[in-house]
Amino acid sequence: MTDQRAPQTPAAPVFYAGFCAERSRPFILVAAILASSLGFIDGTVVAIALPAMRDSLGADLIQAQWIHNAYMLTLSALILVGGAMGDRFGLGRVFGLGIALFVVASIFCALAPTPLFMIIARAVQGIGAAVMVPGSLALIARAYPRESRGRAIGIWAAASALTTAAGPIIGGLALTVGGPEMWRWIFAINLPLGGLALYLLWRHLAEDPSRDDARVDIPGALTATFALLAIAWGLTSLDQGGGATLWLTGGAVMLLIFLWTQSRSTHPMMPLTLFASRPFSAANALSFALYSALSIMFFFMPMTFIAGWGLSEIEASAAFAPMSVFISLLSARAGRLADRIGPAPLLMGGSLVVAMGYATMALLAPYQNFWAHMLPAMCLVGLGMAAVVAPLSTAIMAAVDEDQSGIASGINNAVTRMAGLISVAAVGGIVAALYTGAGGTASFGVQSDTATHGAAMTAAFSGLAWIATALALISAGLGWLTRDVTRS
Repeated sequence: MTDQRAPQTPAAPVFYAGFCAERSRPFILVAAILASSLGFIDGTVVAIALPAMRDSLGADLIQAQWIHNAYMLTLSALILVGGAMGDRFGLGRVFGLGIALFVVASIFCALAPTPLFMIIARAVQGIGAAVMVPGSLALIARAYPRESRGRAIGIWAAASALTTAAGPIIGGLALTVGGPEMWRWIFAINLPLGGLALYLLWRHLAEDPSRDDARVDIPGALTATFALLAIAWGLTSLDQGGGATLWLTGGAVMLLIFLWTQSRSTHPMMPLTLFASRPFSAANALSFALYSALSIMFFFMPMTFIAGWGLSEIEASAAFAPMSVFISLLSARAGRLADRIGPAPLLMGGSLVVAMGYATMALLAPYQNFWAHMLPAMCLVGLGMAAVVAPLSTAIMAAVDEDQSGIASGINNAVTRMAGLISVAAVGGIVAALYTGAGGTASFGVQSDTATHGAAMTAAFSGLAWIATALALISAGLGWLTRDVTRS
């Protein structure tokens, strides 16, 4: 899943005149757009392509989860370190390294012969994205002076919204027209896009200063990665035997070690003092709950529609469109309203609308009518998320001192990625139990001609939609706790 929040500007001016010539700034902007588009498109297209990938690779449900989770694991654990590496070793160099790593991993994804090979390639792809994603906006801030930066970021945001909306449609069309094996070419398209971004960087960057005094929190990155790996693996394995308890225990211990390293470090990737602010903690808890619900639905929804209901990939991709459309049209207005009345009313109201959308899907799923029932329900979800994304950023920024706004935004960015990792890992056993409990005899998310397969998948999907509803309602309650943040 992609992160569809409003983009954040850097906390402080970081423009450097020697970074590139004035005439080169548009080319640097295009490189930033191309790189961010790689990450945005990848998340949604993989969800649409997953049924075809499972059939081609012979992947079971747990392996399908890890095709998603491996990417989210390294991205969520390392994204804060990725930003610090740009300061330490040079923004352009590190950004280019992230693109190159992402593209090379994408080629291995396209060539993957087995599920394990794909999972490893996806983990490497996530490392590249962890360096590339925070670098895209930082690149714009470094290249553009403050007086012209806002317009450049606006262009970046509009292009990002367009690619987010177009990604699943292009992927769905390619799979529908080209057949199941077309999923390999969806990964391969990253090669020309990434190659062009790298060429633009090489051609138009001038000076790329580094900072010897900048520090990268390596202990924090390692302990965070191992903690999230153990927790996600334990959650995925809960219905597989006693080993899950050991993994979860190890993950909890490693998480405590991570928190200890953050409390002792002079340059922590996640300063714990920020969480002393109740609105900041509440806003991040809200992010985790709401994006957990979104990740669950976006991961299992295409499998339900394609493998359970018999929709084509291009039809299933339409479910992603309302999110991008409503956020593109309404998030700026929601942000301005949050500045006037505070973010809490919008966070609560938007989360309630999202809950209504998921509840509608849960109630109407048994009718298996995508166009009349599911798509309107996703419009409700998109409308609610459009009311939340910008006010959520407002709450995060207003809850901390101005000089901490950059790291605060980075932490919230990492939290939404962790939500995608943990939630998909946690519900795998639940969806399998719901599927078999409803009489399913194959596997959730695969093509099957057995008589009970479609109905069993629908019953499992309905149960997941109720879980998402509960998470959205929890988010509405957490929104109330952000009411003390300062208004603009």
